[in-house]
Amino acid sequence: MNELKPAHPFPQMTVPRVGGGTLALGTPQGGRDWQMVVVYRGLHCPICKKYLYEMEEMQTEFLAEGVEIVAVSGDDQEKAQAMVDEKNLNFPIGYGLSLAQMKTLGLFVSDPRSPQETDHPFPEPGLYVINGAGDLQIVDISNAPFARPALRGVLNGIKFIRANDYPVRGTHAGL
Repeated sequence: MNELKPAHPFPQMTVPRVGGGTLALGTPQGGRDWQMVVVYRGLHCPICKKYLYEMEEMQTEFLAEGVEIVAVSGDDQEKAQAMVDEKNLNFPIGYGLSLAQMKTLGLFVSDPRSPQETDHPFPEPGLYVINGAGDLQIVDISNAPFARPALRGVLNGIKFIRANDYPVRGTHAGL
């Protein structure tokens, strides 16, 4: 299922961006040389709301390390805007991630449990850190909303990697 490999180029893709224009996943902006892409399930997910708010709270720390943070979901524009408004998010948020893009990113996809949850298949959580060479430095993909990496741990790991020229890990498949 997962075609992504650590130390290999992150697949370049764009999605519509809340507020207009597009968001380039894997291509940091604003003078940053790394990017962290977080895929969230959608507006219906209370755990996602908490995680994105934590990202907002830590944004300055990530930016100080040269890491742009962005998030994306399969939600439509209205739901993505509602997430931004509800959590007062100021980092780039993309929407409309297609099933083909979810597959390219190696994400698990779920169907809604009811129309009240959402009206379309949606991605389960994913986190990708793309380094200055455009390669996948860190990848974490989950099949459930409850399993996600702690953002403080990710940030501390990035600091260690950058300060010590630490290599990409997990470059060989399990035997």
